[in-house]
Amino acid sequence: MSLTRRQVFLRRRILVSVVAILVLVTLFYLPLTLLAPAPQTAAIRTAYSAPVTATQTLTLPTYGDSAIAAVGYPGLLASGGGSTPLPIASITKIITALVVLQKAPLGVADAGPSIAFTAADAANTKAYAARDGDVYPIKVGGSMSERDVLTIALVPSANNYARALADWAFGSEEDFLPVARTWLASHGLTSTTLTDCTGLNPQNTSTPSDLIALGKLALANPLVSKLIATKTATLPVVGAISNTNQLLGTVGINGIKTGTLNSAGASLLFSSRLELGGHVVTLVGVVLDGPNHPTIDAAIASLVTAAREGFHLVTLATEGQRFATYTTAWGDRTTAVAARTVSVVVWGGTAITARASISGITPSNKKGAVVGLVSFAAGTQRVTVPLRLGARLDGPDPGWRLGHPGELL
Repeated sequence: MSLTRRQVFLRRRILVSVVAILVLVTLFYLPLTLLAPAPQTAAIRTAYSAPVTATQTLTLPTYGDSAIAAVGYPGLLASGGGSTPLPIASITKIITALVVLQKAPLGVADAGPSIAFTAADAANTKAYAARDGDVYPIKVGGSMSERDVLTIALVPSANNYARALADWAFGSEEDFLPVARTWLASHGLTSTTLTDCTGLNPQNTSTPSDLIALGKLALANPLVSKLIATKTATLPVVGAISNTNQLLGTVGINGIKTGTLNSAGASLLFSSRLELGGHVVTLVGVVLDGPNHPTIDAAIASLVTAAREGFHLVTLATEGQRFATYTTAWGDRTTAVAARTVSVVVWGGTAITARASISGITPSNKKGAVVGLVSFAAGTQRVTVPLRLGARLDGPDPGWRLGHPGELL
């Protein structure tokens, strides 16, 4: 049966339309779908399980005032006693040393200028001895380096050498005291009262919190930190000397200063160094107005042991640890992982939190590319770790592209 003209015309139009559509598909649809950028894939965060450490209870002496803290950790770990300032005795010499070094600084290996001894120094020696103060021989007309005088004042706690140091630096004790009081105020030690440079006067008083801050200042001074850790030394004129701090070398104790007054008992401002997995924790504590040094030494050793056991090395993240996953619409998967292992030392019971910021990715992101950050908080400590792409995404295949134009265009 022959076709009419109209039928032939219609068939031709249909064929032309089909060809036109095929051309359009070839020219536009196929390139748009096959060459269009793959859609971004959002991260799905992995739940973080924070390390949990046991709390630690510290027992402080029932006498006097006491406290313990750690450098770089907020507040006090524990405290006991009252809030009324108590006599600090020879702990005063730490203040004297720091104030003198502010005016006449020394490097950790420096001897410093020579200090000449006078008849006034000899007279002060007799006066302090009459008050049962610790004194060491002074030779009128002789001299010693500033460093040696500091050593004798701090290590065996010689009152006459502490006074000679203050007189040399400021002209007299009377001129030293206003400078020392200004120094105390400038460091926020507002609960500390100073009436002499040695501590023989029981009106030299302070509180545990002030003294812990003072201890941190002493440890921050390289020379003072070295001297207060010295067990023994041999110096000109005075010969062999020994540190009055009998706890040096026990449970990590490496300073700081004893204090003793008949009217105010035994005191010790102390520090202890603890190392955990490459991290260093420095404890600073004080006991004021104890019955005697053997008693407070035993209590301090127990306190420091318990405090050291209360610090824990915790791993916040390990290299390669997953913090998010990516699953593409076409079924490919990869992860965002920690770029490195990080750890911190925390005081028992410290809450640890993690907050991640992670971006979406496309197949253009290469393996190892930084795709986010995770920030950890442990008390006042903050640690940030980059997150890297665990593996590169494969792009969608042509079949998926042709079947999902809406997700590509």
